[in-house]
Amino acid sequence: MKKEKWKSFSGKVFEKPIINVIENAIIKEQKAGYRLKIYVGSDSQAYKTHVEYATVIVVLREGKGGFMFVRNDKGTKQIGIKERMLKEVTMSVEVAYEICNVLDKYDVDLEVHADINTDPKFESNIALKDAMGYILGMGFKFKAKPYAFASSSCADSMV
Repeated sequence: MKKEKWKSFSGKVFEKPIINVIENAIIKEQKAGYRLKIYVGSDSQAYKTHVEYATVIVVLREGKGGFMFVRNDKGTKQIGIKERMLKEVTMSVEVAYEICNVLDKYDVDLEVHADINTDPKFESNIALKDAMGYILGMGFKFKAKPYAFASSSCADSMV
């Protein structure tokens, strides 16, 4: 899988590791007096020859908007819906795990969002129990559709 570098919503590419980018953002925002919450989510789009993924870290300022960081990835093969949903969750959990220590250091809450529908009528629901178990088992707060805006809205717009 080809992974791109993290970038801002406006397209600015970050050369530093995401942990440093997040820590600098938290310091700046908290110094300005904002209470923060961070959400991590991923989404994908399947094509005939490959799958494109986007993972986002959404930083919300309590009552004052927010911003996000994005990383795009490209898988070289087509995979089934359950495997794809679980790949998205894995990507989100990996990022959440990478940044969780710095979030604890600055007392910032974290949620991991899964682009999986809670309604059994939808195809993605096949992965709900596995995804929920994985995310909760890793110690993170979990949200699925329709409450998973980081994956179903933010990452969706970047894939």
